[in-house]
Amino acid sequence: MKRTLVIGDIHGGLRALIQLLERTNINVNDRLVFLGDYVDGWSESAAVIDFLIELNKTHSCIFIKGNHDIWCQEWLQSGKPNNIWLQHGGTATIKSYEDYTSDKITEHLSFFESMKDYYIDEQNRLFIHAGFSSMHGPEKEHYSSNYSWDRTLWEMALTMDKRIKKDSLLYPKRLLLYEEIYIGHTPTLNYNIEDPMQGCNVWNIDTGAAFHGKLSCIDVETKTFWQSDIVQELYPNEKGRNK
Repeated sequence: MKRTLVIGDIHGGLRALIQLLERTNINVNDRLVFLGDYVDGWSESAAVIDFLIELNKTHSCIFIKGNHDIWCQEWLQSGKPNNIWLQHGGTATIKSYEDYTSDKITEHLSFFESMKDYYIDEQNRLFIHAGFSSMHGPEKEHYSSNYSWDRTLWEMALTMDKRIKKDSLLYPKRLLLYEEIYIGHTPTLNYNIEDPMQGCNVWNIDTGAAFHGKLSCIDVETKTFWQSDIVQELYPNEKGRNK
C-alpha cells in the first residue's frame, strides 16, 4: 500500500534523518513529504542536502521550503550571510559547506530553487512549512513570506473554542479549506510535548530536532508516527540550536 509520510524539520541532523527513515521502513511506493528547514542547527546541513538529492532519485519526494532554507539559498547565491541567520544556525551551515566545490554548490542551489512553497494532495490535504493568512488559501496569499514564517494558523488551531461547529460563521475559514493541514516551523517542545501535535485539523510535525527533541515522521492515513533518538544524543559534542 502506498503511504504518504510527512517528515518534520531536520536542521542539519543527517544521523537522525537516516535513523528515522530506517525506523519508518520506507519503500519506493511511499510518497515522502518533507516540510522544510533542512539546514541550520547540527553540523551536517550540506550533507543533508546531498542525501535528499540522492533520495529524490529513487523515491517519490515532495520538498517544501522553510525559512532556514530561504536564508541558506540567499547565502549560496550571494555569498553574503544574513546576520539574523548566523544567530540561528547559519554559522554551522556555512562551516558544513567549507569543502564544497562550485559545481556542488550549483547543484544545491538548483535543489533549493526547485522546492515548493506548499503542496496539496489528491485528498485536499495541505502541506506547508508555516502557514498562510489569506481566507482563500495559500494560492491567493499576498505575502509569500507567510508560507515559511506565519504562525497564526497554528496558534488559531490550538486556541480555537472546540464548541464552535464547522457550519458556524465563527468557524475559521482557513481551516475549512482543507481536509487536513500539515506544518512544521514551531517546535512542539514549546508546549512541553515531544510528539507531533494536533490542533483542529492542523498537524504540527516539528518536534524540536534542532534543539533537544527528536525528528519525527507521520503517516497521514493512520496517524502512526515514528521518531529518531533525541538528536543531541546523536551529536553529543554539539549544541545544535540550543543556547
